[in-house]
Amino acid sequence: MTDPSCIERAVGALLGSAVGDALGAPFEFGPEGAFSARFPHPGHGGEMCGGGGWDPGEATDDTQMAVLTAESLLERGGLDLPDVFRRFQRWAAADPKDIGLQTEAVLTGGAPWDTAATLHFRTNQRAAGNGALMRAAPSALHFARYGRAATMDAARRLCALTHGDPAAWEGTAVLHELIRAALTGEDPLTAVPDTLAALHPDHRARYATILSPGWHPDQATEFNGAVWPCLGSAVWALRTTTSYEEAVRTAIDLGGDTDTVAAVTGALAGAVYGIGAVPERWTALIHVPLPGFDGRVLRAPELVDLAQRLL
Repeated sequence: MTDPSCIERAVGALLGSAVGDALGAPFEFGPEGAFSARFPHPGHGGEMCGGGGWDPGEATDDTQMAVLTAESLLERGGLDLPDVFRRFQRWAAADPKDIGLQTEAVLTGGAPWDTAATLHFRTNQRAAGNGALMRAAPSALHFARYGRAATMDAARRLCALTHGDPAAWEGTAVLHELIRAALTGEDPLTAVPDTLAALHPDHRARYATILSPGWHPDQATEFNGAVWPCLGSAVWALRTTTSYEEAVRTAIDLGGDTDTVAAVTGALAGAVYGIGAVPERWTALIHVPLPGFDGRVLRAPELVDLAQRLL
């Protein structure tokens, strides 16, 4: 089997994230091992089952916000933060099925794009959720061509639209850089030390802990809806498995915030293994509604096109 091309890795990252999101959504806040208990035999089908208010193959807010980011990058010819924020606001105002409490507060609070998240963090003091990790794949693809520093800077700025805690900015920057490394054919796990060195010193030690080879999700000190255990769990799932399908199954089996942990894992594993490793029985059912955008629903071919154009 030949190594995937950069385009195949890019498509794998974007579509692989959407697949992880839709697979994990019905198991959100459920117990550990629920996915494998229901589907004990990999490859037998039926896993894109829907449930919990989600149709089979329906992507959640994770992928919806990723698509909005992708379309802004493409239509505006680069990073236009006010435009991204306006798209997020339009989406949030349309009553999506799911939206993070922190993200909703920032987007609906009426503050300007460049102060909304900061004001929320100043008041709330809790803004290190995983809501920017989940939408990272498109911007990671788009900025990869510019190298590590530019990729991580864009990640921080996009995260800061909805998350005022710098800890979330740094975690989102890590994910962008690991995806960028994977697109080049590098093992993203070998890129961890250089990525940690590029983090703000105030946050380096905490990320070094959750990204170390000896770390296990059971050691997490917060729920995996927080940025640190979510990212650490995704990297752990990639490190301890040997295929896209196995990595995503492993991520969902952790329980908790299963759609987002699986979306982040799917982005990483998709970039490593390429779109050819993402089962077609899963991609065939993927659909991404966009509340607030004239009833549009994107399916796998549209996501493939987005990924190719983002490079």
